[in-house]
Amino acid sequence: MAQLTSQRRLALAVPVVLSLTASLGFLPGAASAAAGTAPAASAAQAAEGPELSYVVNTRTDRHTLSAVQRAVSAAGGTIVVTYDKIGVIVAHSTNPGFATALRAVPGVQSAGATRHAPLPAQSTTDVGTPKALTADEVAHAKAADGQDPLEPLQWDLPAIKADKAHERTLGSRRVTVAVIDTGVDDTHPDIAPNFNRDASANCVSGKPDTTEGSWRPTAEESPHGTHVAGEIAGAKNGVGITGVAPGVRVAGIKVATTAGYIYTEAVVCGFMWAAGHHVDVTNNSYYTDPWYFNCASDPDQKALAEAITRASQYAERKGTVNVAAGGNDGYDLDAASITDPVSPNDGTPSDRVIDPHQCFAIPTQLPGVVTVASTGAKGLKSSFSNYGLGVIDVAAPGGDSTAYQAPAPPATSGKILGPLPGGKWGYMSGTSMATPHVVGVAALIKSTHPDASAAMVKALLYAEADGTACTDPYDIDADGTIDAVCKGSKNHNGFYGWGTVNALKAVSW
Repeated sequence: MAQLTSQRRLALAVPVVLSLTASLGFLPGAASAAAGTAPAASAAQAAEGPELSYVVNTRTDRHTLSAVQRAVSAAGGTIVVTYDKIGVIVAHSTNPGFATALRAVPGVQSAGATRHAPLPAQSTTDVGTPKALTADEVAHAKAADGQDPLEPLQWDLPAIKADKAHERTLGSRRVTVAVIDTGVDDTHPDIAPNFNRDASANCVSGKPDTTEGSWRPTAEESPHGTHVAGEIAGAKNGVGITGVAPGVRVAGIKVATTAGYIYTEAVVCGFMWAAGHHVDVTNNSYYTDPWYFNCASDPDQKALAEAITRASQYAERKGTVNVAAGGNDGYDLDAASITDPVSPNDGTPSDRVIDPHQCFAIPTQLPGVVTVASTGAKGLKSSFSNYGLGVIDVAAPGGDSTAYQAPAPPATSGKILGPLPGGKWGYMSGTSMATPHVVGVAALIKSTHPDASAAMVKALLYAEADGTACTDPYDIDADGTIDAVCKGSKNHNGFYGWGTVNALKAVSW
């Protein structure tokens, strides 16, 4: 998602800044016919169009990969990177028939363009100008002994008993979480003490770049990833805010273009990089552009879903727990149909009606991924949060309009406080903000049970969650109209999944 829709995907609120100095269901298909000699691409190369990026999914044996790589070149493609462990090739081509030609190659299981806009994407992103609080306003934030200065404004920590969990442990330095996002400002005073450079990279092109600082957002880019990183692992160091797991390490894996798009090749790279660098938990607060929902009936969308499914499941096999935001459009992801008005968001979108059981938001609905709904300061489903029985796994604080769910004093905003680039702090809300709370709790579980597999960490995450009954009726704005209908029992329903995460339980078992 990009532009307005990008901001709905990443977070709903323009950050309000504080400155102490004065922002699935597609498993790999059955193997194709045995690999053979790559067919010639003669006619396919005759036409020329804009240079686009593609993913090509193949069998993983060496013979097939070599044959398909030759076919990529023959069809007018240039290989960016090959992830041989999962059989995914990222390539660029100006040949409009490139994907069609590759689908006919023996050993290729799917292939598709990852975007509509040429390389690089031609668009701009307005993330809003944060409104700084005055030094006097910051100075009046009073913290109790043992708290960071802005912690009293973080209603979300006691909402999941993270403050009580911190009396037992802050988390282990042996645990690393990775924020797959818009980039992380590792120079921020709340992030620098816990930042893991070795596990950080820029994956925007689909191939990791480890140049120093490549994982940081530029001044023109969204503060989203920095905010998320601080929510998870903001250091308890006498400065700013406190993260849910302030003793673990955090890495930044940048996947968003300057224009704000997060494309398939970047997401594949992000999961593969995490898998290869001992990352215990990934935070995924986005959906993969350009399609909000990816349908198997479309060959391009099928290929994108398959590539990311392969990468995320590979990471899980390597021990990584992948956690993803449920989305901010108030959709019932268990409904018979949904109207998607934003796809493709880098081309010409239209109102398409999709079946969310056949067309999937990625990574939200990937198999094995922990899917998160958002709650507000009153503990109710946030007004914007997507929901759905069998889709949502757990819930956590992501904020809401203060008019709907106001926090108890001394907190003043119903949104979530976190770091912003440049040594600042601000409020944001969204399932993007709920997800790092779950990631932080998962990191505390891994800290307490260092030998636990990814499957065991997920099982403990669901088991420690506090069962939260359906809100019925759900009229969040009190206008007399039901805004959403929750299905299920107290311990498993469409609003809160298995329940609201509990950090104290996570460190007590």
